[in-house]
Amino acid sequence: MIRLTDVHKFYPIRTGKVEVLKGINLTVNRGEKVGILGGNGAGKSTMIRVISGIERPSSGTVEESMRISWPLAFGGAFQGSLTGLDNVRFISRIYGVDYKDVIDFVEDFSQLGRYLREPVKVYSSGMKARLAFAVSMMIEFDCYLIDEIVAVGDARFQERCEEELFGKRADRAIVIVSHQPTYLRSHCERASVLEQGRLTHFDDIDDALAHHHHAMSV
Repeated sequence: MIRLTDVHKFYPIRTGKVEVLKGINLTVNRGEKVGILGGNGAGKSTMIRVISGIERPSSGTVEESMRISWPLAFGGAFQGSLTGLDNVRFISRIYGVDYKDVIDFVEDFSQLGRYLREPVKVYSSGMKARLAFAVSMMIEFDCYLIDEIVAVGDARFQERCEEELFGKRADRAIVIVSHQPTYLRSHCERASVLEQGRLTHFDDIDDALAHHHHAMSV
């Protein structure tokens, strides 16, 4: 289970501070697929980073009894001066995985070829995203976080991403940030709308989409 209770997040700015999350309450149980909708600047990515542990809330609590991924395709944890392979070794060690058991999968899945043995700092954003997705799939999490649709690589790569995440891991919890109705209807059981830092919950995906559409058109 993941439970956010009265979570607030502030960031300092030149004139003081801005409140990005305003009393967020959210519960995600094992196996649940939850969508998050919201306009630009609503705080969606901040909320995902708080759930993942990349950032801490300014106040409120985050309770977790599941192993939670970082946001898929997020390459911010990579050490740029290390090669992709060295980053795989390092992350494997952190999560108690023998990299020898996963390196063939990462090589095949990321499709980086010789660049896997080059420093990550020379990678394009797409290459970093492919490596990040492959690394996310090499470790078994109870809940996967998707900040916007994973759309890196060609159509075949995207199909493999779908199969790994929604096929082979259909029993895992997933939190998806996306604006695409078809994607949310296909993969989520319920959705919430984040507006100006506040989260509203809907049991029906179409109700959430209609609310979001109305809020964006006002």
